[in-house]
Amino acid sequence: MISGTQAPQDLEQIPVLELLPQRPPFVMIDALTAFDERHTSTRLTVRPSNVFYEMGRLTAYGLVENIAQTCAARLGYASYVLHLPPRIGVIGAINHFDVLRTPLKDETIRTDIEVEEEVLGITLINARVFVGSELIAASQMKIALTGGEAPKTDTP
Repeated sequence: MISGTQAPQDLEQIPVLELLPQRPPFVMIDALTAFDERHTSTRLTVRPSNVFYEMGRLTAYGLVENIAQTCAARLGYASYVLHLPPRIGVIGAINHFDVLRTPLKDETIRTDIEVEEEVLGITLINARVFVGSELIAASQMKIALTGGEAPKTDTP
């Protein structure tokens, strides 16, 4: 994807909107926290302003979108380093989506994805979502690239 010599050292300083095709209020990650060819991690603090916030928690739908946007941040980071617009992908399939609990207001989740396989624009990933060291959700997802790029905007 990209070589380590091109990569900025502090991932959390990269503006999330530079990595994602999504725009507020539909942004489900606060920061990219880890990246390599097979593993990507992001962070999100649950806030009442989140579109998937309901009854003091982030919904399971919010967790699905958070996982998908962690995948988008992985692709977006490669585009960011190469000075290209983020690419657009869509969820092709969700398998074995297990929610042990949904995160509460002000809890910070860490979402880890591991790439299992990439073939013909389709990426198969395994995802795990944590609050601290507590596993709260896990899933397998297929993400398909659409071939399009996110439009460049100057405003969030």
